Amino acid sequence: MKSAPMIKLANLTKFYGKSRGVIDLNFQVEKGEIFGFIGPNGAGKSTTIRTLLGLIHPSSGKAEIKGMNCTTEGKKIKKTIGYIPSEVNYYDDMHVKELFDYSARFYGVKNIKHAWDLSERLGLDITKKINALSFGNRKKVAIVQSLLHNPEILIYDEPTGGLDPLIQNVFFEIIKEEQKKGTTILFSSHVLSEVQKMCDRVAIIREGKLLKVESVSNLRKNNYRQVEIEYTSSEHAAHLDFEGITNASVSGSVIRFLYSGEVKRLISKINNQPIENILVEEPALEDIFMHYYMEGEKTS
Repeated sequence: MKSAPMIKLANLTKFYGKSRGVIDLNFQVEKGEIFGFIGPNGAGKSTTIRTLLGLIHPSSGKAEIKGMNCTTEGKKIKKTIGYIPSEVNYYDDMHVKELFDYSARFYGVKNIKHAWDLSERLGLDITKKINALSFGNRKKVAIVQSLLHNPEILIYDEPTGGLDPLIQNVFFEIIKEEQKKGTTILFSSHVLSEVQKMCDRVAIIREGKLLKVESVSNLRKNNYRQVEIEYTSSEHAAHLDFEGITNASVSGSVIRFLYSGEVKRLISKINNQPIENILVEEPALEDIFMHYYMEGEKTS
């Protein structure tokens, strides 16, 4: 028997006066899943997360964590989650170690050796005051604090901002370790390469509306190919157009596009054209995302 979802949104809608927040969001996150929540800045990702945390209340619909209503049972919910906000703010005059000790008392955690180990892996100096830390080091503090009480669910809003590439890799290792323990992770980001690398499924959001919920592997397998064709002259590149081509861009004699259809059909269409070179490869998630984003613009 399948277990109940750890996170569930049902027709979640939030307006700020007449301004749009999110509209009729429906998706759920299963136990042990790393679920990507992707879209450009302003799409509604942070509004959704703040609703899950009980920081704001929905205009209609509801959000649940472990079957608990995020609006009415926020106190219980907060014990089960770890959270990283996109912007990290703490009491500037506290030392990092003091902050972790305070958090441990808040959650009733007796032994926080795990926090010291994580700090060492991330290269975080726990003897420094918060106001002496760079933005990236404050993000490290947030990472450690989010994991200090061994939560069942992690909700991360743009968690890698400010981290250098080496530390990002350490962070990704930590997240994968958490997943192996059965932790559920909602990973909100506009950095699509991160989502492609980390997540099992993704929800794509545009202007507050859900465009697609799909596995990362299926998004990349759905008969899409990234194609780049170099012609002998720019004239031919500018006039290539037939069914299945989207997101086309032309630079001189080179055309690059996302192609949905059989490769043999594509080859037959260009067989007699003056081509210097052709590259057909699996698309990046970012290319597919832009396809759905543009399709959303057509239907809105």
